[in-house]
Amino acid sequence: MASTTALLTDKGRELRQLVKGADSIELKLTLPEHSYRSAAAALGVDPLDAQIRQVFFFDTPGLDLNKAGVVARARRVQGRGDDSVVKLRPVVPAELPAQLRKLPEFVVEVDALPGGYVCSASLKGVPKSSVRDTVAGKGALSKVFSKNQRSFFEEHAPAGLTIDELDVLGPIFVLKLKLSPKTLGRRLVAEMWLYPDGTRIVELSTKCLPGEGLDVTEQLLDFLASKDIPTDAEQQTKTKTALEFFSAELHSR
Repeated sequence: MASTTALLTDKGRELRQLVKGADSIELKLTLPEHSYRSAAAALGVDPLDAQIRQVFFFDTPGLDLNKAGVVARARRVQGRGDDSVVKLRPVVPAELPAQLRKLPEFVVEVDALPGGYVCSASLKGVPKSSVRDTVAGKGALSKVFSKNQRSFFEEHAPAGLTIDELDVLGPIFVLKLKLSPKTLGRRLVAEMWLYPDGTRIVELSTKCLPGEGLDVTEQLLDFLASKDIPTDAEQQTKTKTALEFFSAELHSR
């Protein structure tokens, strides 16, 4: 999480400008592996309450899309159905087209984690085609994305690269659990991403409105300290880890 000191630096001023134009802030923290069991016990986690998800990314073997700052993703969500997103990062909220900002499915969010932050713009959608069937080769990848999503993709993807030319990277098996600790007073989300090689990433996160960022950061850090949950571990990003794993797998074939 961004510290109070960091918020007084040039980077802190930049962050405040991004936050002003964002719809929300998501504070994120990945935990060191040695703390998984103790953190779960401290938070009263019941793994049987977790929602199961399958996450698929779409990119080239060389991750050309990711290098352009674009992420294309689809998910299968237990009990909720499929969804998809085209994400662009980093972005400057003030530079985004007004017509996009008016769309209810378009979200601008600042992700803040220890050591850094990024502002992203996500255009969400509900696929008309089954994600399971599509990734199995029974339909064009573009059918997973809406017309607006495809236009957003075409505007920001490398020239000449189409959605239907992308490879399927995945799936990642994900367990997501929503917690409401009384002493925190707000929702906390725990996610465990399970990679095919046995690697795991556990992330804790909470969302807040732009004007609440500093207060909620301090509140969250105090809460985690009271539970002896470490906040100084080297941070891992779920998407970056997934893309790099599957890119290496594609190159090894």
